[in-house]
Amino acid sequence: MTGYVWTPSQDYVERANVTRLARRHGCAGIDELRARSVGDVGWYWNAVVEDLGLPFATPYRQVLDLSRGVEDPDWFVGGELNIADACLGRWAADPEGRDRPAVVHESEDGTVTTLTFAELADRVSRVSSGLRNLGIRRGDAVALYLPMAPEAVIACYALARLGAVLVPLFSGFAPGAIASRLADADATAVIVAAATVRRGRTVAMTASVREAVLSCPTVQHVVVVGEAGEGEAGDGEVAWADLLAADPDTMPAEQMASTDTLLLAYTSGTTGRPKGAVHTHAGFLVKTASEVAYSFDLGPGGRFCWITDMGWIMGPLSIFGTHANGATLVLYEGSPDVPDLDRLWRLVERHRVTMLGVSPTLIRTIRSSDRSDDDFDLSSVHVLGSTGEPWDADSYDWLAIDVFGGRVPVINFSGGTEVGGSFLAPYPVEPIGSCSLGGPSLGMDVDVVDASGQSVRGQVGELVCRQPWPAMTRGIWRDRERYLEAYWSTFPGVWHHGDHALVEDGQWFLLGRSDDVMNVAGKRLAPAEVEAVLIGHPSVAEAAAVGVPDATKGEAVWVFWVPRLGVGDADISANLRDMVAAALGKPFAPKAVHRVAQLPKTRSAKIMRRAVRAAALGQDPGDLSGAENPEAVEAIRAAIGGG
Repeated sequence: MTGYVWTPSQDYVERANVTRLARRHGCAGIDELRARSVGDVGWYWNAVVEDLGLPFATPYRQVLDLSRGVEDPDWFVGGELNIADACLGRWAADPEGRDRPAVVHESEDGTVTTLTFAELADRVSRVSSGLRNLGIRRGDAVALYLPMAPEAVIACYALARLGAVLVPLFSGFAPGAIASRLADADATAVIVAAATVRRGRTVAMTASVREAVLSCPTVQHVVVVGEAGEGEAGDGEVAWADLLAADPDTMPAEQMASTDTLLLAYTSGTTGRPKGAVHTHAGFLVKTASEVAYSFDLGPGGRFCWITDMGWIMGPLSIFGTHANGATLVLYEGSPDVPDLDRLWRLVERHRVTMLGVSPTLIRTIRSSDRSDDDFDLSSVHVLGSTGEPWDADSYDWLAIDVFGGRVPVINFSGGTEVGGSFLAPYPVEPIGSCSLGGPSLGMDVDVVDASGQSVRGQVGELVCRQPWPAMTRGIWRDRERYLEAYWSTFPGVWHHGDHALVEDGQWFLLGRSDDVMNVAGKRLAPAEVEAVLIGHPSVAEAAAVGVPDATKGEAVWVFWVPRLGVGDADISANLRDMVAAALGKPFAPKAVHRVAQLPKTRSAKIMRRAVRAAALGQDPGDLSGAENPEAVEAIRAAIGGG
C-alpha cells in the first residue's frame, strides 16, 4: 500500500455524528466506542436507536434474545413499528422537515425530478391505497423490477406501509431470472417500469416481466409505470397512474413486529435455486440508519448518492438509510459514463452531493480517460463511499488526492446482501490508510481466522463474525439447511462470510471472495494482488486475474486486461508478465496474458471474475442475468481462441 493516509481535522471530528454518539456515552474516541460496541452488542444497538431517534410504535422490552442460539437471534423483542413511518412519516409530519427534498432524480437525458418529504408521503399514501384496492395485504410478496427512479422509492414505502414483503430485482434481469425469483418468493404482484434509458437507448422492461409471469401462477397483478407499450396490456395489468389517482390511504401503516419480514434480497449465484436473504423491519432500519449516520456522516440537509441498482442491497440501503436520517436521496438512472466520463462530476456539482458512493472499477474507468475534473465544483462532497470489490492503490490515491485534494475520507466498506450493511468500515474521525477498510464496523464482532478458527494477524485468513447483529439475515427464504450450511457450518457458532481478509498494522483489507483465491504451487494468491500490479501499467485501464487448472502448479494465473483510451495496438503482454513476477515473485507470473476490449461487469461496475474464469476454461458461466455486458464473455473466449 502507499503512504497516503486520510487524517481528519479537529473540526471534522467535532462535527461528526459518530463523535456525538461516543461522547454521549462517555467514550473518548472511535477505538473505545468500537471496543464497547462489541463488548455489549445489545447496549450498542439500543444506543443507536436512541441517538438517531428511530421510532417504535410499541417500545421493545429486550434488545437481544439469544435463547434460540446465535444462528436465530431475536432483536428488539416485543417492539412494533413500520419502516415507512420511521423513514418517511415522521419527516412528513414535521413542520421543519416536510418541505425538505426527499428525492432528487436525474435521468440519463438530463431530466430532473424533485419530491419533498410531504410530496413523497402523499404519493406513497395514494399508491398504498391503490395497492390495497388491488387486494395487496400484509405478508404478500411484491416484486419491484424498476430502475433507480422515484417510483422505486414510492413503491418501497407504499408496500412497507401495507406490511407487504418487498422483492427488489436487478433491473437488467432476463425473463428466466425474474421468473425464478418470483416463483421462489411466491410473489402476488410485480411493479415494473415500461422502459428505462441506458446508454442513449430506450430499454423496454415490460416484455421480460410478461414472459416471466407466464410461468408464475401466484402473480395476480402487474403494475406498469409509464406507457405499457409493446402491444396490448395483458390480463391483470394495472397502470401506475391509476394507483396515483387513488384517494390517500385512510388506514394507518401496519404495525409490524420487529422481526417481521420487510424484504427478500436475492443474491446472484452460478447455479441452483435463487438465494433470498430475509431482512426485517427493525433490523434493516437500525443497521442501515447507523451506516449512513456514522460511517457516511449524513444527517438532515445532507445529500446521499450511490451509483447502484434496486437489485443490489445498496439500493434499499440507500433509500431507507438516507431517509432514516432525514437526508436527501439523489438517484441517477442510466449509465454513469454517458455522454462522457465527466457525467459523475456533473451530477455531484448539479445536485450538491455530500456523500458520493462509487465502485473502484467505475473510478478506474473514469481515470483511464485522462480527462480533468478541475472544471467541476466538487466542494459539496463531505464523504466518499465505496464497496463491492478491492481497490488498487493508484486508483484510490487518484480519487482521494488528485480529485479531492485529500480533504475528504474514502469510506471503503464491505458487507453483503445477507449482512444488510457492512462488516468492515473506517469512520471519518480516524486515520484511514490507502485502500483500507479501517476496522470492524460498530457493533460487528468481526475477526480474521485461520483454518482452525484461531485469530490471525499479518497473514491472510477467513473473515468471520462472532456475534449476531440486527440486520443479519433471518435465514434463506424457505431453505433452513442452506442457511446453516452457507454461514454456520465452517466454524460452528461463528458466521463464516466467504471472504479472505488481512489485518496488518491495525488496518483491515479484503482480498476477494474465498472461491476467487488462486492456489499456485501451494501458495494462496488473491486476484486483487495481481490486478493491482497490472493496473499500475500506464496502458492498462482494467484487469482481471483468475486461476485455471495447471498440471505443474495446480493452478496457473491467467490475466485479462483492457487498454486505456488512446492506447495503440502494441503488445505489452510480456511487460505485464514481468511486472507481476517482479512484484509478487516468479512463481506467480501469469501463464497467459490476454488483451480484451471489455470485462464482464455488473451494473454497479463490479468485475464478474467467475464469468471470466468460465470463459477462460470454455465452461458455462452460469447466470449472467446480473451482467451489464454479457457479450464480454464471448469477447474473452475469442481472445483466447485468437492466441
